[in-house]
Amino acid sequence: MARFFIAAAALALALDAGAAGYPDKYEFGSPATGPEIKAIAIAIPPDGKWLPPGAGDWATGKKVYGAQCAACHGLDLLGVAGLKDMPAGAQLRLVGGRGTLTTPRPVLTVESYWPYATTLFDYIRRAMPFFAPGSLSNNDVYAVSAYILGEAKIFDKSAVLNAESLPRVPMPNRDGFITDPRPERFHTH
Repeated sequence: MARFFIAAAALALALDAGAAGYPDKYEFGSPATGPEIKAIAIAIPPDGKWLPPGAGDWATGKKVYGAQCAACHGLDLLGVAGLKDMPAGAQLRLVGGRGTLTTPRPVLTVESYWPYATTLFDYIRRAMPFFAPGSLSNNDVYAVSAYILGEAKIFDKSAVLNAESLPRVPMPNRDGFITDPRPERFHTH
C-alpha cells in the first residue's frame, strides 16, 4: 500500500511540475562529438588492447617519477609520512606488501594487489600526477610504469616497456582475484 502512495505522490509532483511551466527537457550544453568522446575514451583493458604507441625504460621512468610522482609517493615509492591516521604514507605506497593481503593489516600496493600491469599504465595515464592528471606523455607513462615495476622486482630494469611487453608482465597477484561474471565489456574505440 505504501508503494502505491509513493508512486501516486511522484506522479502528482511530475504532473504539477509540467503544469507549472517547467520545461520537459533542459537544453544544457551540446552533444559530444566523436573526437571529444575519443579523447576521453582511453581506458585500457587487462589484455592491453588499445594501448597507445610509445615506450619507456626504467632509467627514464626514474627521472619522470622524481619530478612528477615522488612528492606524493616518496622517493623510495613507500609513500610519505604525515598522513592522518595512517602509518607512514600507507595510502600512497606503491611497492612492497607481497603476501600481506590475507593478514589483518594488508598492504595494498601495485606489487601486492594489482592483477594487471596494464591497469597501472591506465591509472597513471588518466589520473596522475595528482595535480595535473593526464599531463604525462605516453612515453612518460610507459617509463614511470617501467620504473615502478622495476623497483618492485616485477619487470627487468634493463628492458623497455611498450604496448607489446606491458600486457605480458606477470603481476605477483594476477591469480588472486575471482573473475567477474557480469556481461559488461569494454566498448570498442
